[in-house]
This record gives sequence, structure tokens and C-alpha cells, in this order.
Amino acid sequence: METILRQSRSMCPFLSKTSPATLRSLSTTATEHHVSPGAGSMSNLQVLARRCPIMGKALAVQSARIGNNALAGAFGGARAYHTRVSRARLHTSSPKEAQAVDIENLRSKQVPFPSPAKKSAATPATHTSAPPAPPSTKFDYDGFYRNELDKKHNDKSYRYFNNINRLAKEFPRAHMASKEEKVTVWCSNDYLGMSRNPQVLKTMHDTLDNYGAGAGGTRNISGHNQHAVALEDTLAKLHAKEAALVFSSCYVANDATLATLGSKLPNCVILSDSLNHASMIQGIRHSGATKMVFKHNDVADLEAKLASLPPEYPKIIAFESVYSMCGSIGLIEEICDLAEKYGAITFLDEVHAVGMYGPHGAGVAEHLDYEAHMAGRPQGTIMDRVDIITGTLGKAYGCVGGYIAGSAKLVDTIRSLAPGFIFTTSLPPATMAGAKTAIEYQANYQGDRRLQQLHTRAVKDALNAKDIPVIPNPSHIVPLLVGNAEVAKKASDMLLEDWGIYVQAINYPTVPVGQERLRITPTPGHVREYREHLVEAVDSVWNELGIKRTSEWASEGGFIGVGEPNVVEPEPLWTNSQLEVDTVLKEMKAGGSAVNVLEAILEKEHRATAQAVSAAA
Repeated sequence: METILRQSRSMCPFLSKTSPATLRSLSTTATEHHVSPGAGSMSNLQVLARRCPIMGKALAVQSARIGNNALAGAFGGARAYHTRVSRARLHTSSPKEAQAVDIENLRSKQVPFPSPAKKSAATPATHTSAPPAPPSTKFDYDGFYRNELDKKHNDKSYRYFNNINRLAKEFPRAHMASKEEKVTVWCSNDYLGMSRNPQVLKTMHDTLDNYGAGAGGTRNISGHNQHAVALEDTLAKLHAKEAALVFSSCYVANDATLATLGSKLPNCVILSDSLNHASMIQGIRHSGATKMVFKHNDVADLEAKLASLPPEYPKIIAFESVYSMCGSIGLIEEICDLAEKYGAITFLDEVHAVGMYGPHGAGVAEHLDYEAHMAGRPQGTIMDRVDIITGTLGKAYGCVGGYIAGSAKLVDTIRSLAPGFIFTTSLPPATMAGAKTAIEYQANYQGDRRLQQLHTRAVKDALNAKDIPVIPNPSHIVPLLVGNAEVAKKASDMLLEDWGIYVQAINYPTVPVGQERLRITPTPGHVREYREHLVEAVDSVWNELGIKRTSEWASEGGFIGVGEPNVVEPEPLWTNSQLEVDTVLKEMKAGGSAVNVLEAILEKEHRATAQAVSAAA
């Protein structure tokens, strides 16, 4: 330091004439000097140095360098945040590992942001007056909300929710806000009434008492337990897969799985059926992968799109088994054929089919090889060929939650990478235990789903006899075509207010505009009394509102299967033989009363179901 001072004194006239004590005093005293906004105060030595032709230039360069570093520290993070990032990165874990940081070294490298200078009473007014503030313009959030809601009201797609409280001991009855105001629910997805099954409830009560209400956190923190392990083992066994993974809902399962696979697989292309559920559509969007939509159940269109893709590109075909708003059945075997031909994997949503189809309730994929699965031979079946199966615990199984089933490596990949699994609180132990019981119950007893199928046939036949436009399908869904959102809402309101029947109207975006409908879902509890009441009510509402009948649609050329020429009513997926009614139906053809014979079958099934429920309790 002494060497530098001696050299400086020999070169600088000011330093050569100034004593070290004076220099020290000048460097430690400061006066307010306004150099630039936010630059702070300077020592007297700095002020004098700025007047030097040599030091003045050096200090100017140094000030500029310090200012740029401070600004970079303040705004660099914002620039990095707003830099365009591929969507796919949102669904991948960071490749960086945690690192130890030397805090003291880090602090020594940081450049402090200059503190603003204090105002001085002696400073001229020209230096203290701030520039005029820009006019304040705030976004009208309430106006935005109002505009969006007005659009929903104007196109009659605004959604209203009814206060419906289903009664476990009076299934399928419910009460509204008042317990005295009873209604019959005809649109629940609790297809088999498992939400009030005595065996399920007992399991849930016992588990709740022993393990409490909640899981305690995410699976990786404190939500992993014996109930999760047992439920996933049961689901894997149900679908004859190596592994399964439970999510908080099947919406999350579909979204998380497709988003994760689509973002991780390089150059991935996802081919999606045009009627796929919103959860799959959202998952594809979140993945950032290329999406190709093929026409509903059109394998020729699907093949053309597959053939247009490079063979080395990974491809996922996403589709459903039962399309819940129209009741159509996915072409699972044909799609598996195309997947194998073009090197794709299949993603099958069995949400509206698990518990309802197949000898063990595993869904449509199991049902298509009914005899093989009855005999315990799942290898080589259609279900065995499907790569990824997703399902729900909240419909036919009467609980809540969703899941995927597939190979062990696939499931472990999703478990390790999917944010929708990693960061979501686990299902409560009682819920998982109840779901496991429901799955095992339905795997060993077919009476509920047989009875549900028979009730569905009876409802469809009775409505068709009244010329009510039932959209034809081979499943358990009974969609009644209305074709107008406002009229569909009025029909739903009238059924509820005048007839005590709850059937929700279905409109956009669940179905396309112009295809609005009422969606009826019979259950094992919808006995003859309820069915006759429903048919009378629907017939009356159709008359009062002037809704088109099947014959009127036919006179206009038909629409989405209703009244269309040369449309053959599809055979139910459950055959007469599988329902064990083929012998009775032969008697009907020999001259017996169809109504009496059907009622006899239903009565027999009701007795068998009641005995099974009693035994379970």
C-alpha cells in the first residue's frame, strides 16, 4: 500500500501536497452531492477526485460498472423468468442437484444496490421535484368476470347446481335443501349404489376409527400406508397388470400421465379421439406434445394419421371404452391392432366401465374376452394388449379417486415424474380401504351390474315406446336428445319441480352446441315404480315444451343416430347369455308377455341382490 501511495504522490500534484492525515479526513467525511438519482452520498475525497482530469474519468467508468451490476442483480431474475421456456419443461423435474453454498463467499460477490440519497433543505427546487406520475390504469377484473358470465348466460350454457342430498338408506332417493322435500335421482354416476353398500361402509367406519380422517400429506411425505399399497395391488390384479398407481381423481390421473409421457418422450405425438374427456384433452395440452385428433371411433382416419408419422416417433393413442355422454363403445381391439402395426402405445380410459363390465368388473376390455377372463386366462386377451388403463373409484365403486394400471416401469416412471401425483395429498385411509372393498365385492358378485343392465334395457324400451328420442348405444347410458340448451334446462327444472325427478341437463362444453340432452343412468335401485313414474314425467314434459320426438327427427333426416335412416339399434354389450336371460327370452318369443317376463327376471335379480347385500352386512 505504501508503494502505491509513493508512486501516486510522484505522479499526482494534489497527493504530493496533501498530508496522509488530511487524506484520511477527506475520505471519512461526506457532504450531500447530487450526482444522479439513487446514487447516494459521496466522500469529500471522491468529490475532489471527480474534478481531476485523470481520476474523474476512472471514477465515471467505475460508477457505470457498479450501476450495471446492481441493475443486473435486481432485474436479471425477472428476465430469466420471462424467457420463453418450452411447455414440456413444466412437466419435468429439474436436472440440477442440490449443492452446498458458501454463504460468506456469496455475500462477498454481491454488489449492494445503492441506497437513495437523502433530501437536503439547501438543494435547489429543480433537483428535488419528481417527474409527474404516469396516469393510473388498472385492469377491470370485475368487468372481465361479468363479461365471461354474461356470455354463459346469453348462450344458455351457464351451469346451475341443485342441492341434492342422496340418502344412503333410501337409495336412489334424495332430499333437497329441506329433508322433507324428497326426489328420485336419475342421473348419478354411482351406477351400482356401492356408496351405501353395507360391507363398504363397515370397512370405512373401522378404518376411520383406527387411522383417522386424513392421510397426513403427500405419498412421499406421510401419506403412504398399507391402505395405498393394498389398493394398488388390488387394482393391478383387477386389470391383470404388473402395477397400479392411485391418484386423487381420474381427471388428475389422465392429466398427469399424458402430460408427463408427452413431455418426456422425444418427438412424441398423441392421437386423441374427438370425443375424449376433458381430462385427456388437458393432459395433452399440458404435455406440449404434438396432438392429432381422429374422428370418433373412425379407425380408418386413425390409421391415416398414424401412417403419416415417422415410424421412429413415439406415439400414444388416447381413447375411452364407454363415452359417457352418448354411450358409445370404443373400438378397443381395432385400435390395439393399429397400435401394434405402427409402434404406438394405447391409453384407455375405462372410467365409466370399471365395475360395470366384465366378469370381474374390470371394464369393457375385460368384457370383450368374457369367457377367457371367467376362466382366469388374461394372457393374450384384448385387456392384456392395452398398455395403459385408467379408471375411477368414484363411479361404479362408489368412493373417490382415480388410478392408472400398466407395466411396473411405466407406473414407476409416472410415480417418479408426475407433479399431479408427487405434490397432491394422498387419499384418506378410509377412502382407500372402502374402495378396495368395493372392487373385491364387485369382482366376486355380478348381480348388481346384471340388474343395472336389465333396468337400462327396460328404461330404453319404455321411452322408445313413447317416441322419446333416445340416442342409440350398446351401453348403460340413456341419453335423451333435446337439441337446445335453454329447453334442456327447462325440461330438467320441470322434472325436478313438478315431478320430483332429478335429471341434470347436459350442455356445452360437455357436448357440442345443438346436441344438448338429458342423461339418464338407471341403477339396481330403480325398480318398476320409479321407472313408470319417470316415463310418465318425461312424456309430459316433452308435450308441454314441444320437444322433438324421434319421429320428428326422422322426418328431418335424423340426427346423431336419432331417426336416421338405416340405423340399426346396436346390440347391448351385455349379451342375453351373459345376463342369463336367454332361456326366458326364448319363452317370450313363444308367445309369453314381454312385460311380465321382464318383470319376473327383474324380481328374481332383486331378490338375489338383496340376499347378497344382507350377507355382506
